[in-house]
Amino acid sequence: MALRNVLIIGGGFSGMAAALALRKNGWDVDLVEIDPGWRSYGAGISLGGATLRAFRQLGILEAFLAEGSAVDGLDIFLPHGQQIGTLPTPRLAGPDVPGGGGIMRPVLARILAQATRDSGTRVRLGCSVESMRQDAQGVDVRFSDGGSGRYDLVVGADGLYSKTRTMLFADAPKPRYSGQAVWRAVLPRPPEVDRPMMWMGPVKPGVNPVSATEMYLFLTENRPQNVKVDPAEFPTLLRALLAPFSAPLVRWIREQIDERSQIVFRPLEALLVPRPWHLGRVVLIGDTVHATTPHLASGACIGLEDALVLAEELGRADGDVMRALPAFQDRRWERCRMVVENSLRLGEIEIANGDKDEHGRIMRDSMMALAQPI
Repeated sequence: MALRNVLIIGGGFSGMAAALALRKNGWDVDLVEIDPGWRSYGAGISLGGATLRAFRQLGILEAFLAEGSAVDGLDIFLPHGQQIGTLPTPRLAGPDVPGGGGIMRPVLARILAQATRDSGTRVRLGCSVESMRQDAQGVDVRFSDGGSGRYDLVVGADGLYSKTRTMLFADAPKPRYSGQAVWRAVLPRPPEVDRPMMWMGPVKPGVNPVSATEMYLFLTENRPQNVKVDPAEFPTLLRALLAPFSAPLVRWIREQIDERSQIVFRPLEALLVPRPWHLGRVVLIGDTVHATTPHLASGACIGLEDALVLAEELGRADGDVMRALPAFQDRRWERCRMVVENSLRLGEIEIANGDKDEHGRIMRDSMMALAQPI
């Protein structure tokens, strides 16, 4: 097979993973990212075993283990601190790798960015795509910096508000607000927080280690209206949400929260674009077609998996893009649909204070499905 070239639009987790996976398969890769600083915002990110399995395939597992936190299990408590259970986390990445973990989102972005550059991918920052025109043999692309190129394949990985999606499918659905928002903050990690912990109550706060010295707090809040919140109010509002909890550790956490806690507030939006996810030689992956709320901690996971499956199907088709893209879509649709729709349903149950048995069943079924090979 002659050397084939691909353009990846977007330097987020899915786009960088696609660059890594395609370079491993011998593709010539260009990646453009509109942010000249290639920044990643946010606090911590929780990762399940399926994500660590993807890290291993992408070749970044060792770097993650060196800078993040990998542990087994998730402890669950009542508001006053009594432990009521532990959720097991199967070791999907191998018997030598714990079943879950956490890391600071900017640290994970840095690990992926370094691996992307080291792979030989040509990265252009502060650059986006102005137009695309394709024929049977390739795609002609014009860039915002005045440059141009011709590619065998274009991968749109430019996220929830994707310009590529709009260029391809003008009638594609728009992101939908879920009725909830998530709070995240970075705090010093006391010795007793050696794995993820959650407290069941009017809201469900949790903490997850992200390094040897830090943990991040996450808390999902019901918010009927998607209204802007003044960042100056973040510490006060977050402390108020934790006030109903009398557990000593939660009280300690509440006292630590101040303007230095790197608090992030994000209204939760979701998106599931109906098939097709490709048009000719252009394919969409990650949040561009399946953005999820964090109830299953699997949004990053399914984006990374997209990259691995895309590279695999292109290899299986000997680089025949027109044969590989439908096969990629067929393998990804049901798994990604399950994550997006089940996550949204979990949020609906929380908002309505609904059926706990249904909530538990969805969690169990989803975790079992995510444990399956991709």
